[in-house]
Amino acid sequence: MSERSCCFIGHRKIENKLYLYEQIKLCVENLITKSNITIFLFGSHSEFNDLCLKVVSDLKDKYPYIKRVYIRAEYEYISDDYKNYLLTFYEETYYSEKAHNANKLVYVKRNEELIDSSNICVFYYKNNVTRSGTTIAFEYAQKRKKKIIEIVWLLFDE
Repeated sequence: MSERSCCFIGHRKIENKLYLYEQIKLCVENLITKSNITIFLFGSHSEFNDLCLKVVSDLKDKYPYIKRVYIRAEYEYISDDYKNYLLTFYEETYYSEKAHNANKLVYVKRNEELIDSSNICVFYYKNNVTRSGTTIAFEYAQKRKKKIIEIVWLLFDE
């Protein structure tokens, strides 16, 4: 992608959504205004992703040129009805080529595509949890030497 892009990856469950919303909003506004990020890439299956989508969607009124892109890990072929439904939340959607025939690793491969397609990766990551998809993605982003922004877990998040 020639435009500057950012992806969001985090654990499935989150706490303190109101506080986290404000942290993400500050982060995203800085990404737009200071890092010239115009494309925001999303996966699925996490409350963190959902909250980030809400933040970016809320900021779209203020920054109408930003673009939300959903990279699917399932449903390689979708009906026009389903595509139109997705396009009520996103400006674009496509199926991750890395996910093709990935079987059990489908979300790992989709996350790799999110990371590879991004200039900056925003993570909500708690490194003392058991090995998770977020852990695998975080380590992959580090290996790829991506710029990583961590949204911090709060002590009362436990």
